[in-house]
Amino acid sequence: MTELLLIRHGETDWNRRQCFQGQIDVPLNAHGLAQAERLAARLRAEPIQALVASDLSRALQTAAPLAHALGLQTERQAALREQGFGILEGMSFDDIRRAHPEEFAQWARHEPDYALPGGAESRQHFFQRVIAALGQLAVAHPRQTLAVVTHGGVLDMVWRHAQALPLHGPRECAIPNTGINRVRVRLDDAGAARFEILGWADAAHLEGLADQGLAAVSAR
Repeated sequence: MTELLLIRHGETDWNRRQCFQGQIDVPLNAHGLAQAERLAARLRAEPIQALVASDLSRALQTAAPLAHALGLQTERQAALREQGFGILEGMSFDDIRRAHPEEFAQWARHEPDYALPGGAESRQHFFQRVIAALGQLAVAHPRQTLAVVTHGGVLDMVWRHAQALPLHGPRECAIPNTGINRVRVRLDDAGAARFEILGWADAAHLEGLADQGLAAVSAR
């Protein structure tokens, strides 16, 4: 079996503005960079054998201090990217309600097979991509502990899979930026990945962290 420390990337300005980031390459803000440093300090002593991250900047920037602390190289995986949201990417909820009310209403039904216009992924397709990618990591790293820096949507898919929840419906779990989510992966007789949650949304390393990102955002 393999243990995964699944980590959402640090904060971005778009997180603050409640914009759909999707697969747009948005960097961390000052607060997100500070969160990444706290994460690295927290996990420095963990027996982590490999470090994997989405190939988007916000994930790679989050992984960089951890890679330095652990003396590891970061393996980049496009399969760990956030879900693609098509025409909604880069827009806030308010902007979307004005510009694309019909598409937003359809998306808000959370139907697994619905894909937004503009090259988006359906939730079903996204789920299959995520579970396959993590299963392949478990096959490649048996009996090891991996840190995996990824995105909120990816973690939602893992939560649903582990808890046997349907893909239909809104997110039900907490997913804080740089929160640590410990998951054990077992492969069944058919080679399919089965997830067991050992701990979720652990953000104790952020306690007392000053909100450095606020000034950077409000100054614009």
